[in-house]
Amino acid sequence: MKAIFHNETTQSIRRLKGSEAVIDALISEGSHYIFGYPGGAIMPIYDALYSRKDTIHHILSRHEQGSIHAAQGYARVSGNVGVVFATSGPGATNLITGLADAMMDSTPLVCITGQVDQSLLGTDAFQETDVIGVSTAVTKWNRQVTDAQDIPEVLATAFHIARTGRPGPVLVDITKNAQFGMLDYEYKKCKSVRSYQPTESPSMHQVISEAARLINQAKKPLILFGQGVTLSGSESELVAFLEKSNIPAASTLLGLSAIPYDMSQYVGMLGMHGNYAPNKLSNKADVVLAIGMRFDDRVTGNLKGYLPDAKVIHMEIDPSEIGKMVYAHVPILGSVKKTLPLLTESIEPKDRSEWLQEFKTLYKKEYEKVTHDELYPSSGVITMGEVIRIINEKTKGSAVIVTDVGQHQMVACRYYQFKNRRSNVTSGGLGTMGFCVPAAIGAKLAAPDREVIAVVGDGGFQMTCQELGTIAQFGLAVKILILNNEFLGMVRQWQQLFFDKRYSFVQMENPDFIKLGGAYGIEGATIKKREALEHAVDVFLAHKSAYILEVRVGKENNVFPMIPTGANVDEITLESSEIKKFIRG
Repeated sequence: MKAIFHNETTQSIRRLKGSEAVIDALISEGSHYIFGYPGGAIMPIYDALYSRKDTIHHILSRHEQGSIHAAQGYARVSGNVGVVFATSGPGATNLITGLADAMMDSTPLVCITGQVDQSLLGTDAFQETDVIGVSTAVTKWNRQVTDAQDIPEVLATAFHIARTGRPGPVLVDITKNAQFGMLDYEYKKCKSVRSYQPTESPSMHQVISEAARLINQAKKPLILFGQGVTLSGSESELVAFLEKSNIPAASTLLGLSAIPYDMSQYVGMLGMHGNYAPNKLSNKADVVLAIGMRFDDRVTGNLKGYLPDAKVIHMEIDPSEIGKMVYAHVPILGSVKKTLPLLTESIEPKDRSEWLQEFKTLYKKEYEKVTHDELYPSSGVITMGEVIRIINEKTKGSAVIVTDVGQHQMVACRYYQFKNRRSNVTSGGLGTMGFCVPAAIGAKLAAPDREVIAVVGDGGFQMTCQELGTIAQFGLAVKILILNNEFLGMVRQWQQLFFDKRYSFVQMENPDFIKLGGAYGIEGATIKKREALEHAVDVFLAHKSAYILEVRVGKENNVFPMIPTGANVDEITLESSEIKKFIRG
């Protein structure tokens, strides 16, 4: 790729080391934090950072996976590019899970790894790994730098690619000789890259007119919106469209918090464990407007039975996603920030109260069958749902909720009533256990004045619990809620429902989580009885520093609604007895 730069430079030409150029470039790009872990091959860059540590702040994680998940949390809440440092070999390979996660969830990152000297490449030198080859499938772009003079251009290109179009992670691998080498340094922001040009549809007027025609004629239109609304900063544009169109709107998992939960047109979350109404009624829609979402398999269920009677309008910035899973009758390629207002201008306001009422009727069924008992149990064990309900009521939906992966994730995302934008941080496409605690670190740094609550299961917590050390060292007031059922809960649920309750290696023997937190100087409490729960949440939220609240919840409680694997979305079920017909012999 050939980069094109602005004519003006951000700084005058200076004679610098390659390592110094790296730090200067990050500052020029507006980076405030670096998440990383030092080592031999990246030591020159860390040495250069020492002199600039009051200008750009480094957060020392306890594991490189913690570094990259923290950078993801920071990027997701701030909207800025997250920056990660790691050394060569195992340091670089420890980033791979986070790169894959960021790639699937469109999170903008610039990861900089140190590499052995150019003269040693290909010799199996100590801590040498071909990180370019290893990371190619899980990065939007990557590049190895072996000459100091190339560092400014490559980093400028990296930031441009990470943040433009459909955002994503990039990786720059810099050999040690390039870090030590001298260059005539000037930094120019990258304006464009040849062969990389996110573009809009060439005939925008025509496709907008056709989309408006379909919407205006529709009897039962439905909006499915995803994280593309947030990534493009189009929350207000979506609200304006909904207020004019009165079309029911359902969110993907990553689309949550793009609009306030209490908007009258919002009808719930899509997906395998989403809300009953939007899944049940998707197949009754005659027009579907998909906004910034990619028709993930957890949303569509069985593709052969998905949207049988609907004309699909797909608004998407990534051309590879249009038509990949679901045929788009009207593809609208471009940033939703630009395209959605054009559509809003072209549609006619309509009364769709009868169609909206169908959603409300099915929501009532879900509430009576599942939701009420999860949120307001009168006896028995504590449920995950009632814990989330109490936290939602006390924070008034204004907290940043960071979730791990599993049953607690589905419960938290379905029952927390998000009020503000960029408040939902979770691992969607990759489903990475261990994501939550380090991601909450980045989220808190991005929003220091907001309550940041990490909602995690006992399994996922133990994958990255060493990052309690990072929380303690940097004095971050992250609140950690451990919903402990002593199982790998989602796997156990599937084993119960589809494998005749053969619980194969899913039961957890856990440590004393409060003592573990105490070893890092983090206070906490364990709650086993319902009558102590509300007061414990008050203490949890009022605490001025980091705090761990462990709540012992039902060991074998299941998460419903549920779309069984291979089923159509309108075959979503509300109880385990309905699952039997989907069990294959």
